[in-house]
Amino acid sequence: MRLVQLNVHPLKSGAIRPVSSTTVLPRGLDDDRSWMIVDGDGRLVSAREVHRLFHVVADTPSTDASVAAALRLRAPGHADLLVDVPRAAPVDVHLFSLDLQARPAGAAADAWVRSVLGRDDLRLVWCHAPEQRTLQPGFSQPGDHAAFPDSFPVTIASLASMRRLNDWILERALELGEEPPEPLPVERFRANLVVDGDEPFAEDTWTRVAVGGVGFRIGKPVGRCVMATLDPRTLTTAKEPTRTLARHRRLDGIKTFFAVHLVPETTGRISVGDAVRAG
Repeated sequence: MRLVQLNVHPLKSGAIRPVSSTTVLPRGLDDDRSWMIVDGDGRLVSAREVHRLFHVVADTPSTDASVAAALRLRAPGHADLLVDVPRAAPVDVHLFSLDLQARPAGAAADAWVRSVLGRDDLRLVWCHAPEQRTLQPGFSQPGDHAAFPDSFPVTIASLASMRRLNDWILERALELGEEPPEPLPVERFRANLVVDGDEPFAEDTWTRVAVGGVGFRIGKPVGRCVMATLDPRTLTTAKEPTRTLARHRRLDGIKTFFAVHLVPETTGRISVGDAVRAG
């Protein structure tokens, strides 16, 4: 197997930032999901509620070496905004059921986000202490932590599995007399690591993965939500891939699954093209 894609998301629910290499830290990929949008109560606001977040392009020096600040925000029709490392006192934020803390980015960043997304209650916050967050009991070990991903520090997806899923989607459409759809891209699942070279859904049986010289432990399968049905270009939703995942990948009778979560066991640099070993 080889690593064929490497994706970082500096802003949670922001545009995917493909990179050729990055550093793996205990909290996950460098700068992945370090920033988050929250509402007036400090609760996560994601592309589930505000689809336009997918069109906000957030870069840091680790995703674009030309960025001369902690964060650069871009959006169609708006001037770029540079954001320095926040120094304000931490505030309470809420990521689903988790009560965490983060540093506010400040009035200028809040004004930019509100203008772009069309809501006057939004704020931008930064994860100053990822080690504050523990991971799901039963699937993690003491000391495991992350910034603002939904569940675990890193996700990995397989192109072989994606091809099989697209075959199933096509088969279902033909069964129902629907127009054959275009294959969905693996980016719908917003995985950090995309690999190719194994059998479809071989990842269901993995316990550990090594990418180049960096080792990871399997956390658990990734339960999919409505975001996978959202086209990142048009911001429209459809039945797929959820309809087909529900038919073939409903592992507990309720949730649908695609890809798996990882926890870093070592740190280091990884690059597209690296050999991947799993078992």
